[in-house]
Amino acid sequence: MGNKYKRNKGAQKITVSGNIPRPNQSSPATIIVNQPQRFNIDIGTMIAAIRNFENVDYSRRYKLYDLYADILMDAHLTSVINKRKSAILSTPIEFLRDGKVDEDIEKQLRSPWFYSFLGDALDSLFWGFSLVQFYRENNWVNYDLIPRKHVDPIRNLLLRHQTDTVGTSLDDFADLLFIGKDDSIGLLAQAAPYVIYKRNALADWAQFSEVFGMPVREYTYDGADDEARNKLVEDAMLQGSNAVYIHTNESALRLIESGNKSGSAELYDALTERCNAELSKLVLGNTLTTEAGKKGTQALGTVHKKVEDAIAEMDRKYILNILNFDMSDIFANMGINVEGGEFAFKIENVVDPDKQAEIVVKMKELGLPISDDYMYETFGITKPENYDTLKKEEELKKQEPPRLPEPIIPPAEPPIPIVKEKKPNKQEKSPINVVRTFVNFMKSFFVQAPTGAEDEEW
Repeated sequence: MGNKYKRNKGAQKITVSGNIPRPNQSSPATIIVNQPQRFNIDIGTMIAAIRNFENVDYSRRYKLYDLYADILMDAHLTSVINKRKSAILSTPIEFLRDGKVDEDIEKQLRSPWFYSFLGDALDSLFWGFSLVQFYRENNWVNYDLIPRKHVDPIRNLLLRHQTDTVGTSLDDFADLLFIGKDDSIGLLAQAAPYVIYKRNALADWAQFSEVFGMPVREYTYDGADDEARNKLVEDAMLQGSNAVYIHTNESALRLIESGNKSGSAELYDALTERCNAELSKLVLGNTLTTEAGKKGTQALGTVHKKVEDAIAEMDRKYILNILNFDMSDIFANMGINVEGGEFAFKIENVVDPDKQAEIVVKMKELGLPISDDYMYETFGITKPENYDTLKKEEELKKQEPPRLPEPIIPPAEPPIPIVKEKKPNKQEKSPINVVRTFVNFMKSFFVQAPTGAEDEEW
């Protein structure tokens, strides 16, 4: 890289308008723009545009850039481009001087112009180049993106009309920054055929669904009755938009349908998915970080994520080279002192809290000291206001000798009575004693008979 355009004091600012001057435009515009030619493109259109771009003597770029503007209407292509750019735009950039952040420059880096500038700088990878002109607006820096159709980087010309072959030297304009390469065609040239094929496949699929996905209505009438025919045409127009066949009774109608409707639908779907997959690989270097495939697994997804991270690292280096080398003169002209410092991305390591907790526990088990502030920041816990007091109390508790727990004396259990087994008396078990015992039992069982006068009645 390297900025080949230097500041030309007193040079004019590039202005853009259509054939009618824009508001607050007193002088004629430097560039007269035309609307891009969109739609109705095919592979032949793409081939012709690339050939005009690569013409050695008279390169004509406007047709190719109109093609780029058209294919960026594709939702999937726009999505993967934004995904790649978001890895850079979502990472803050800081300016360090002697290892410390320069707050004055930080204000410019947090402003809207800088965010937009990073996006236009990354677009140079897809379009081939970006040309911007910087200027001051009060205390802030601002810039304009010069329409690419009106720039000829190889011959160093600014074209008033997009079809011109001669123009004004770019050295006549102040504070221009060229990003990219003079002869780069950009990644969008490789994306164009897949967008065109997919667009045509979707159009054919829509027509297929319209023809074979809706029932066909058939009306017949007497060939000699024109009034009946007119009435049928009127009824058909009022009853929906699906296909209608109106014919006389004397004629015949035969519908020949596709032999395998489901197979035809799968063919369109497969072609669309293949084109989307190729676009994902072109821009992101992978497919599984955008959508799950039929063979998508966590292991494959991890590998694809590493490829995407490597591309993001390349883009970060690309941006840092622009800021630290190409824009050094621009910053100086804008009154921003960047000597003795450098721009850098502020990369924050995102760690899974569960995994981080496991690491902390293992470090504690190994006896490794861990900062309390690190623990609060890592796990997002609010630090108590009286942290110092609580910390001192905890240290004092550690210094006190440990108190031994008082011994627990189990309650006394009552003695278990010792029952002496009574030895049997030999006399009690003699035969005579057994008979006596039985006789006494029988006497107590029967009631004693009455005596005296009562005996007679009894």
